[in-house]
Amino acid sequence: MPFYQYFNGDIIPVDAPVFKTNDLGLLRGFGLFDYFRTYNGVPFRWNDYWQRFENSAKLLKLPLAITQEETAKILADLYALSEEKEVAFRFVLTGGYAPDSVNVVKPNFLIKTEALPQDNPAGRLKGIKVLPYEYVRDLPEVKSTNYVHMVLMADKMREEQASDLLFYKDGEVSELTRSNVFIIKDNVLITSDANILKGITRKVVMELAAPFFEIQVRRVTYDELMSADEVFTTSTTKWVMPIVRIGTHTVGNGLAGRHSLFLQGLLEKLVSEWGK
Repeated sequence: MPFYQYFNGDIIPVDAPVFKTNDLGLLRGFGLFDYFRTYNGVPFRWNDYWQRFENSAKLLKLPLAITQEETAKILADLYALSEEKEVAFRFVLTGGYAPDSVNVVKPNFLIKTEALPQDNPAGRLKGIKVLPYEYVRDLPEVKSTNYVHMVLMADKMREEQASDLLFYKDGEVSELTRSNVFIIKDNVLITSDANILKGITRKVVMELAAPFFEIQVRRVTYDELMSADEVFTTSTTKWVMPIVRIGTHTVGNGLAGRHSLFLQGLLEKLVSEWGK
């Protein structure tokens, strides 16, 4: 696969080294990223992803030296060079090289082309298990590169045969490490609006669900989660993924819920037709 990457104005092979050791992303964990993919060769919801990336950069006070239009041209070039039917794009924006190891001088901007991951496709039909984890991310509206808690808990997740962590704090549910969470109770679709990254797939699912469900976007309590009829999570790689186990707790009857599978079908239809 001839994947390439863009770094500060140049397109180079994806395995070429780029960052130096005095980058603030490495020294201070000061960086952000975003991630999206193509369907039928066309980036999915490009405007939404760019706006979120731009918002994350503003919140970290990192200036962008490139416009959305210029970036779109780079994406087209990277896609063509890949010679793949579908690809994923990973944006990484760091604080750049800092002589004093503190102050931002000029951010570094990387765009990587990647092969599409296989994020447990069987889980979309059977559902997955997650582990409750008491934590709220700093600056949750920033898609930060800091995933230390997920990495620390990786062994525990493997041991428990769990796919992810579900964050909660002070009796309120926020999100998973890399995705948003929804609950369904009495045919009402509910998702948190507090301490979350506003996922693009989350937004799309709410748009698709609007003709069929009452939707509530509000704080969600841990007790509500545990008494929900159905629970599912959404992301670029998970799409609509039913959650059937939360630690030792079984959600509903332990099977992927019919409403979750219905919304999954709507999303699959949308992406299959994207760009056509």
